[in-house]
Amino acid sequence: MKVKSSTENLGVIRQFVEEKASQSGIDKSIIDKIVLAVDEACTNIIKHAYNYDASTEFVIRVLISKEEFKVLLIDHGKSFDPSQVADPDMPTYLKQRRVGGLGLHLMRHLMDTVEYHNLEGNGNQLILTKKIA
Repeated sequence: MKVKSSTENLGVIRQFVEEKASQSGIDKSIIDKIVLAVDEACTNIIKHAYNYDASTEFVIRVLISKEEFKVLLIDHGKSFDPSQVADPDMPTYLKQRRVGGLGLHLMRHLMDTVEYHNLEGNGNQLILTKKIA
């Protein structure tokens, strides 16, 4: 699936991922985690990689096996190094009543693995994996 980099497309993306996971017979509670993680990842691409430039696009691929449900997100926007992003101190975060900044934290906690690859000047690839077996 290829989509324009706009938050208006997040609903379509959520529906696409949910349908693919449902067709695979994955439990609803796991589907909800996958969908939320993908939503956060796509929001980050739109906001950070493309700076809300709706003229750009990114690709969403779903790979399903008996053991895993993988979502690959490929964009050609600005790269970043997720290893430089530490998990937030949640008590402090909540005490400060901050808004936002939890996307990567949520992805890491909702999915079994989160892999980020810079495609050497040709974009970025984020792979979100959830074990389903």
